[in-house]
Parts: sequence; C-alpha cells; structure tokens
Amino acid sequence: MGKKLLLVGLALLLMLSLAACSSNEPSEVPGGAGETPEEATGNEIPTVVEGKLTVGFDQNFPPMGFVGDDGEFTGFDLDLAAEVADRLGLELVLQPIAWDAKDMELSSKNIDCIWNGFTINGREDDYTWTVPYMSNKQVFVVKADSDITSFADLAGKTVVVQADSSAEAALADRQDLVDTFGDYIKAADYLSALMDLESGAVDAVAMDETVANYQIESREKDFVVLEESLAAEDYGVGFLLGNEALRDIVQTTLEEMAADGTMAEISEKWFGKDITTIGK
Repeated sequence: MGKKLLLVGLALLLMLSLAACSSNEPSEVPGGAGETPEEATGNEIPTVVEGKLTVGFDQNFPPMGFVGDDGEFTGFDLDLAAEVADRLGLELVLQPIAWDAKDMELSSKNIDCIWNGFTINGREDDYTWTVPYMSNKQVFVVKADSDITSFADLAGKTVVVQADSSAEAALADRQDLVDTFGDYIKAADYLSALMDLESGAVDAVAMDETVANYQIESREKDFVVLEESLAAEDYGVGFLLGNEALRDIVQTTLEEMAADGTMAEISEKWFGKDITTIGK
C-alpha cells in the first residue's frame, strides 16, 4: 500500500510540474495570429529589406526630393518619409530612381514605395495608394519677360516636359494643344528642362505647379506660371499593387502626423504654410 501511495504521489507531482511549465508559454492573442508583443516591432513590418523602409524618388525634383547644397538628399517628401520611418522604428533608405523606370523598381522589389510628388490621378488602379496628402496642378512655366501669357501663345513654340511625368500624361489628353507646338521635347528631369528654359533653348516647360513655385520663390528664378492649368491632381505614396499591409501602416502613421501637427510643421518648413490635405 505504501508503494502505491508513493507512486500516486509522484504522478501527481509530475502532472503539477507539467502544468506549471505550460503556463509560461505565450498565449494566442485573438486576432493577432498568435504573435507576441515582442514580435510587433519594426523588424516585423513587411518591407523588402527587414528593418528598413526603402523609398524610391526622383533626385531632381525639388522641393519634394533632391540633392541639397551639402550634397545630401533632402526635400519635403523625404522629410515626411524620415518621420514615418522613425516612428515605425525603421531605417530609412533613400533610393534615387530614373522616373521612367519606377514601375520596374517597384515590381522588382528594389524599393518599398514611390514617394516623390507622385500623382494618383490616372494611376488609381496601377498602385496601392495612401490617401492624398497634397493637391497640385499641371501648369506651363515661361520666362518672366516672355510674350507667352496663354495656351494660345504656345503655338509655334518649343515646349518641354519630363518623360513619363504627370504633365506628359495631361498633355496626352490635350493633343489638340500639342499639335499647335512648334516642337515638343521630352527631358529626363525637370531641372534640365528649367535650365533649358533659362538659357532660352526652349520656350515653356509643362510641369508640377508645386515644383514651379518652389523654383520661382526659393531659388529666385525669373519665371512665371501661366494662369491656365492643364490638370488638377493629388499626390500620394504609391506601393506595389496589392501591398495593402505596408500601405496601411504608413497611412496610419501619416494620419497620426497630421493629427499631432508634425505634417503641418514639415509643410511650413518647405512651403511657408501648411498645404497638406490629410484630415482637412
């Protein structure tokens, strides 16, 4: 009888020991797919390189993204991206891209997103987008002493546009206007186009109003923007089609930045006022 009691006692001790061990295992969190709080870190955010947010941008597109006087990348969009990455605990990687190769860069997973004055309009079904964070127009820029004051005055003139840009897309919808141009040139970037305008090699540049105003006001360029505009549009952050997981994370962070005033502060730094649209 004593041996039986001893065996029963040992069995009970073993069962209690196993129960105690099992109570230290992480429990499954409803809706969390069994993830523990330790797993919900920046390293677990679904980016192409773990722990890093790789942003594709045109380095010749001030003030959205460009090379500053110190040789470092800077710009309004890049400041927004830096703040988002910091809040998410991610390292920001700024990846300059050729604008006409942006789709290849995204589909090849060389970058997580395109963030650089990227127009949503006309591309709604081509990417997974955040909500618009800024509005913009496509306009014509001419020299201040030019005799061009309207679309009609562009007849017979040399007009330049950046290849694969929103301005080019807007002009594709205005073939009647393009047909009046004396020459229609496509440039690799807007800085080259504006240099050609300044030198007199071209008569007008079709481009983003935001960029044009920055060149006129901050860089003291002797240009003017025609009152007539080609198209109204919105800027957003573009992700690979279907990548809603990363889009949602960035979107939520942008909304937080808008709510706490950080987005307005960054806008005021670059434009002298808050021209952002999230939450407005």
